[in-house]
Amino acid sequence: MHVVYPAVISALLFSVGVYGVLARRNAILVLMSVELMLNAVNLNLVAFDVWLRDQLHGGQVLTLFVIVIAAAEVGLGLAIVLAVFRTRRTVDVDRLRDLAEPDFPQPSPNGQAKVRESS
Repeated sequence: MHVVYPAVISALLFSVGVYGVLARRNAILVLMSVELMLNAVNLNLVAFDVWLRDQLHGGQVLTLFVIVIAAAEVGLGLAIVLAVFRTRRTVDVDRLRDLAEPDFPQPSPNGQAKVRESS
């Protein structure tokens, strides 16, 4: 098999992943697009490892490391998304640009709700 076929498929997968990262607003879809890009890189690593007939199988070993790092990235990324969703009630990336906490009504001494002033 020619090395061109997996390289083209990998380039297409990577392009779809880049489009997903740049065009999506949902944080979970952005994480899925990053995973798609990592899998495109894995496909390239294995294809070129087989094509070069490497005796040590360095591409396949590096692919295993990338898979392990990707699994840890997904776990950490989903934990961050859940924590952000609990505080902000949204996973829209455009609305998460601010680092400040959202304004919550604070009770005043006379019983009326008062919005906290941001400095």
